[in-house]
Amino acid sequence: MAMDDVREPLKSRKFRRCRSAPLAEHVPLETTNTGSVPVTESIFRNLHPSFRKVGIFLAFYLGIGTICFYLVRNQIKGEKTNGVLDAVYFCIVTMTTVGYGDLVPNSILSKLLACAFVFTGMALVGLILSKAADYLVEKQEILLAKALHMHQKVGHIQVLKDVETNSLKYKCIVAFILLLVLISAGTIFLATVEKLDLVDAFYCVCSTITTLGYGDKSFSTQAGRVFAIFWILTSTICLAQFFLYIAELNSQSRQRALVKWVLSRRTTNVDLEAADLDGDGVVGAAEFIIYKLKEMGKISQEDIRLVMEEFEDLDVDQSGTLSLSDIMLAQPPSTEK
Repeated sequence: MAMDDVREPLKSRKFRRCRSAPLAEHVPLETTNTGSVPVTESIFRNLHPSFRKVGIFLAFYLGIGTICFYLVRNQIKGEKTNGVLDAVYFCIVTMTTVGYGDLVPNSILSKLLACAFVFTGMALVGLILSKAADYLVEKQEILLAKALHMHQKVGHIQVLKDVETNSLKYKCIVAFILLLVLISAGTIFLATVEKLDLVDAFYCVCSTITTLGYGDKSFSTQAGRVFAIFWILTSTICLAQFFLYIAELNSQSRQRALVKWVLSRRTTNVDLEAADLDGDGVVGAAEFIIYKLKEMGKISQEDIRLVMEEFEDLDVDQSGTLSLSDIMLAQPPSTEK
């Protein structure tokens, strides 16, 4: 009897262990002359944006844009300072859709160029720069978690688990702090360099980072436009990321509420009938897990169908189970030269 009591928890733990497949414990290996080495670096590149690529795309966009708008500088009217600086500034204002109106295309060619660069700029911000910003915020999550647990005896693994559990909350906090810093920096700069009063400076900051760009207050000096080139890009992206994290956090809280309801509600005969995938009148652990995951909205019937198709392809002997011989027959090793 005592032996059975020992076996049962061991069996239970074994089941949980074999049914989970953490990514960290299954890192693909690359074979080299010195043996097999984990390719964590290549996986890292796939998961996170390449800042080198981001820099190349941004430099290419700003370089082409600056050349184009510098060549048509006489076809752009408004408050001008320096030809090259105004061209870069106009690129940033166009790219982020701020559009103050302090520099305005005044010919057919300049208007067509502005139309082309606003679409390509929005695509660049949406597809590349926002991912880079998200990655930068992710890098600060661990630092924030460590700071919050500074006075507690918490190991690095516990910090990583906390970050994984509360990732979106930490992202919101980091983005909010960065946003406050950018708003303060912009307000102080406009008040001191552009000589705006405090209310007008704050008003200009708000209309800029929200891309309203009313145009009655903007950056009109050379120093102001140099600052604006960097500040407008970072602040508008930071605000967009902050609202994105808020929306994701709201969605996550609804999902967790649904999971809590699914796990706490009473299981009925109807549930057992629905969970019985093979129709044998008995619901196994795997069937029950699949049913609950479907209820939580984590998987769909289509997902199950695709996985079952893969299982059937691998189950060469049609035994209903997978063995090493099935895997070897279904997926013969490739011959590399």
